[in-house]
Amino acid sequence: MNNQRILAHFHESAEIKIQSATVLAQPIAQAIDMMFAALSNGNKILVCGNGGSAADAQHFAAELVGRFERERFPLPALALTTDTSILTAVANDYSYREIFSKQVQAFGQAGDILLALSTSGNSGNVVAAIEAALEREMRVVALTGNGGGAIGKLLTDADVHICVPAERTARIQEVHLVTIHCICDGIDVALFGGDAND
Repeated sequence: MNNQRILAHFHESAEIKIQSATVLAQPIAQAIDMMFAALSNGNKILVCGNGGSAADAQHFAAELVGRFERERFPLPALALTTDTSILTAVANDYSYREIFSKQVQAFGQAGDILLALSTSGNSGNVVAAIEAALEREMRVVALTGNGGGAIGKLLTDADVHICVPAERTARIQEVHLVTIHCICDGIDVALFGGDAND
């Protein structure tokens, strides 16, 4: 493979991250405050997404239940992407659109947060999960890109929309990963103050 093509990926990724930093710092800070408040009140975070976003959902839940960069007690986060029996039963008996919304209805309570990931902002099952969360008086943090799509139109003023200013799926996912790490770090700082190395 041509080295120039590889370099172009790195340069484009770096440029999108720099552009995103200015645009997304405030909504990321809002998401951290919202999640910390919910966790402090004994609530939990449910997370969903498809494909690479499903992997990011599991990554986020693992960082909270395990740890990010410092030792702490486990925090309640549940990826809705992992139970194959639920996913296949709901997809088969109802529809693929309901694989996350059924779980939000089962596990979500008022005060909980749904972290919803969709690079296009148009994933039908993520949209349905948000609708179910809003019906249950949950708050939503949405990670999207490409203008935010249907999800951007669905969110309320009480929710947080972190919309990456990019159209290319790979670049959006890369910024989503940095965002997830920012949120994990922010929660740790809210719990303990300072830096992990202090």
